[in-house]
Amino acid sequence: MKLKRLVGFIIALALIASFTACTKSNESADKESEVTSTETPSVTPSQSNNASNEYPITIKHAFGETVIEKKPQRIATIGWGNHDVPLALGVIPVGVSRANYGVSGDEKLLPWTLEKFKGLGVDNPVVFDDIDGLNFEAISDVQPDVILAAYSGITQEDYDILSQIAPTVAFPREAWDIGWKEQIIMNATGMGMKAEGEALVADLENLISQKLSAYPNIKGKTAAFLYVYPADFSTFYIYLLKDPRAAFLTDLGLKLPESVEKLAGGQYSFAIEVSGEKADLLSDLDIIIAYGDETVLKNMQADPLMGTIPAVKRGSVVMLKDNSPLAASVNPSALSIPYTIDEYLELIAEAADKVK
Repeated sequence: MKLKRLVGFIIALALIASFTACTKSNESADKESEVTSTETPSVTPSQSNNASNEYPITIKHAFGETVIEKKPQRIATIGWGNHDVPLALGVIPVGVSRANYGVSGDEKLLPWTLEKFKGLGVDNPVVFDDIDGLNFEAISDVQPDVILAAYSGITQEDYDILSQIAPTVAFPREAWDIGWKEQIIMNATGMGMKAEGEALVADLENLISQKLSAYPNIKGKTAAFLYVYPADFSTFYIYLLKDPRAAFLTDLGLKLPESVEKLAGGQYSFAIEVSGEKADLLSDLDIIIAYGDETVLKNMQADPLMGTIPAVKRGSVVMLKDNSPLAASVNPSALSIPYTIDEYLELIAEAADKVK
């Protein structure tokens, strides 16, 4: 099973641990994409913190350019975590996508999102049931001035339809290819609040730094985020820094081990598929993060191949309960970071304590 296009598996919405198929990947990210993969979207003119913002604003993205003629008042969002940006900035979206992971029963939104809505005085926000496809009619019904989709998997066709409803901010390079910092700034820019978005990023960076100071044992450790099939360890996947889950680990003071970089071979991809027969190459891996529970970890330790990985053998592994809010939060957003960082760091620190 080649890993050339991980759309269904890699995307933020595909955190589902019961995932059973991966699709071929679009490796259309050319050298220019790699060079321009920064944390600041291409926007003109520059924004300021005061009311003197100039319009129109032009935002470049994968489908071309979006022009915003005046400051939007009605913000709609689709995709993963985009709604957390306006909420974190004190703006109530008129409609948002339903969460498809980390929730159960009749819940439609992750706890940090719902809590923020309530804090802003909204008990019943408009939520689009778009898990099986965008609900264009529902999006149109909320009469948005702008649609934020910086972290999403929309197609050209989707974008064209959305753009007929309102100016739409799409992802900068390819589907799901954006980090939490760039996501915040790009969406905030679409709201006419770029400076506020930059300030929010700085605040979150400071928060992370403060929280890390309590866990000096984490800094400098090597870590990798893995996806393993609980019933079959013959192959597994390692997320690369293009994926927000792996990239977030570097924000937390961890680093990708040399062995993973060698296995990746410099490719610009979300993840790599690794044969269990190569598990012994991961001898320099201190900490593993993966979806599952203690039973999965025990089975990994008993496996003749996975069990040879030192991190697995000594149990320096963070197992994230499937479909839990914490498992969803490792694909970080403006609101999930402050909501779950204490729990996440505590688990990572416990794993780090086992590294000798």
